Amino acid sequence: MKNSSNKFRGKNNKEYKKNSDFGYYSKSTNRSEKNDKFLNNSAKKKNFEYLNKDDKNNTFSSLKRRNPRFNSNTESSNKNSDIHQEFTKKRNFDDWIWGKHSVYEALNSERAINRIWCTSEIFSSDKFYILLKALKSKGVLIEEVSWNRLSQLTSGATHQGVALQLACSKTISLEQLIDFSKQNCTNPLILALDGITDPHNVGAIIRSAEAFDCKGIIIPQRRSAGLTGTVAKVAAGALEHLHVSRVVNLNRALEELKKNGFLVVGLSGDGKMSISNFLEKAPLVVIVGSEDKGISLLTQKKCDYLLSIPLKGKTSSLNASVAVAISLFHLTSK
Repeated sequence: MKNSSNKFRGKNNKEYKKNSDFGYYSKSTNRSEKNDKFLNNSAKKKNFEYLNKDDKNNTFSSLKRRNPRFNSNTESSNKNSDIHQEFTKKRNFDDWIWGKHSVYEALNSERAINRIWCTSEIFSSDKFYILLKALKSKGVLIEEVSWNRLSQLTSGATHQGVALQLACSKTISLEQLIDFSKQNCTNPLILALDGITDPHNVGAIIRSAEAFDCKGIIIPQRRSAGLTGTVAKVAAGALEHLHVSRVVNLNRALEELKKNGFLVVGLSGDGKMSISNFLEKAPLVVIVGSEDKGISLLTQKKCDYLLSIPLKGKTSSLNASVAVAISLFHLTSK
């Protein structure tokens, strides 16, 4: 009887330990194999429910050893997400060109260019130096970056040290914009953007400017969104009917406009004069800044007037594109 009881106890202990790994305890010692399978399956279900409650004990590590399929599923899902990210990245390169020969041909074809990234070796080379300097003077943003940085921007493509982003519309020089604005118009209005980097805002501003017969828009080379595909899409066709000048320095451009008889007007929440009380009739340059920072202090000093839009509610500021639409309505209706 002792031997049989010891065997029975030993078997019971093994079953008890086996079941305790799953956090399940049974008082029954005589059960069939079908019951064992049923209890084990129910224990696994309980264990997964327990894990869903953010369990952090050793049961999770033991379960990982017992179920290798769980790891393979997560790895496959991660691979699928990586493939999806790579696909979306490649889809955003529709307006990009990279490689020495491709970029060189694009520069010589006089296509509209928004931005150029290149290494210092490319910028100082005999083949590219003159072309890049000429484009930089016309307002195209050119950045000298490292080889690794350019590889990150192009997602590991064979860039050969240079890449560019095409623009959706060509720009003109400031002198050409001034001459065009004064044709058949005694008091033209030009819009200047200061620090507006959101392409959706720039596109909405272009749409409002064209709707109120603005003669052109001035965009600084830096701290501003370029004429990308998003800008053109939000502008809803208005970019095809509006001249855009991209300048290297906005403040120098404002000085040139003053020499040609333009009054410089800035939109600011701190402006002492309400835009509804502004009655000056002259060629105008209206400057709008970003919603969070507004017009820079140096640019404010170039303004002849700082105008504010009177607000009656508790909201302290307006979106830049909304402020432009309201201001152009007031300034063009007088």
